[in-house]
Amino acid sequence: MKTEHLLVIRFSAMGDVAMTVPMIYALAKQYPHLRITVLSRPFAKPLFEHLPSNVGFMEADIRNEYHGVKGLNALYRRLTAKNFTAVADLHNVIRSNYLRMRFNVDKVKTAHIQKHRQEKRQLTANEHKVLKPLPTMFENYARVFAELGYPVTQEFTSLLTPEEANLRLLCDEIGEKKNFQQWIGIAPFAAHPTKTYPLEEMEIVISQLVLRHPSCRIFLFGGGDRERKLINDAITRHPQCINTSDLLHGLNEELILMSHLDVMVTMDSANMHLASLVNTPVVSIWGATSPLAGFMGWNQSLDNALHTDIYCRPCSIYGKKPCQRGDLACLTHITPHTIVEKVEQVLEQ
Repeated sequence: MKTEHLLVIRFSAMGDVAMTVPMIYALAKQYPHLRITVLSRPFAKPLFEHLPSNVGFMEADIRNEYHGVKGLNALYRRLTAKNFTAVADLHNVIRSNYLRMRFNVDKVKTAHIQKHRQEKRQLTANEHKVLKPLPTMFENYARVFAELGYPVTQEFTSLLTPEEANLRLLCDEIGEKKNFQQWIGIAPFAAHPTKTYPLEEMEIVISQLVLRHPSCRIFLFGGGDRERKLINDAITRHPQCINTSDLLHGLNEELILMSHLDVMVTMDSANMHLASLVNTPVVSIWGATSPLAGFMGWNQSLDNALHTDIYCRPCSIYGKKPCQRGDLACLTHITPHTIVEKVEQVLEQ
């Protein structure tokens, strides 16, 4: 009997790759005989190290080593040596389409994600919007697996086992969590301005949380040089805050810390998805984008997604478009008090 070996392709940004984890976990658990290899960019490797043993990871630097048609041909030659019996393209972009075409020529069964482009255009139209929920990315991924003969049910809870999430692994950097002490995570940044809540308003959120919970610890997430500087500036005014990037070493330690937070405040960003993968409740802030597009974090409550009902939103699926009004009202109309009250609701639960 021929060994079943599935290649799962998803490049893209951290948040998009993170969204594949729950469904790949379900696939691996429900088909233990199936070998699964995830092909993605190098940064994503830690996301798949905690999955069942029949899941492996293969990194591909598509911007350098495997750039262009020549690079993709070299990558394809490397892939064919693994004798895949099926290919799940969870990205459906030029690079993955090219690889999928090569596999099709070699009679390997393939399936690819549907992007629902027409529905997305209607959702973000300037006029006559159709505010109808699109299928979630998790549903889209499940449909690809089903098309290949592997229907899955959703059963994922957390990326980390209790042993893997042991806070003692971070005690030297973070310290212990005291009884009844609130640990709150805040990831105030996103890839685009139309998804980023004003930092000065977020500092008001921090001030109000500290006023209500004097013994709390607030962990700020943001890894870029500019982000670190802004975080460190805020910390000088709020000593209860901690810059996680200065203390932790890599994504795995960030996931461990996130798993011990009582609540995480994020934008529509990768950190929303990372916190979701360790079963931490998230208060998410949505500006130009919308959960209706299918990018809500795994198992997160829509009740905790904050947004305004301003006429022009959502105006973008990914947040890349500039603000039509020029004032980012979709974000600035969300008050710090609204965010704090939602955080309080989660803490009470």
